[in-house]
Amino acid sequence: MNYWLVKSEPEAYSWADFLRDGGTDWTGVRNYQARNFLQQMQPGDLVLYYHSVSEKQVVGIAEVAAPAAPDATAEADSGWVAVHLKPQQALPQPVSLARIKQDERLGQIGLLRQSRLSVMPLKAAEFDTILELGA
Repeated sequence: MNYWLVKSEPEAYSWADFLRDGGTDWTGVRNYQARNFLQQMQPGDLVLYYHSVSEKQVVGIAEVAAPAAPDATAEADSGWVAVHLKPQQALPQPVSLARIKQDERLGQIGLLRQSRLSVMPLKAAEFDTILELGA
């Protein structure tokens, strides 16, 4: 199993929207590195859902429900992909970016090193640490 973090502006598509919909195709990614990460995702992988920009906090856990497929919001044969995600559960306590920065175990997390990337891998220990902080 692999672990990931995806970012969404809550004003554009929030955790509440995700729960209401019961899942979504993670479309609109137009960064090559993030696209490559989407292509690596497999059903059963776990994903932390991060509210970016206004809230800057991890709010829930999702699961990859289907592997990468062509992104329906992109031009045909463009190479852009999307994965289908479904929500698992909200974190009991959101984990803020400030809290992540304070925890030395998370010093090398992609969220701090590549803050603009919208899809990124996590090490199992990083994923577990964030879950611990959100308990």
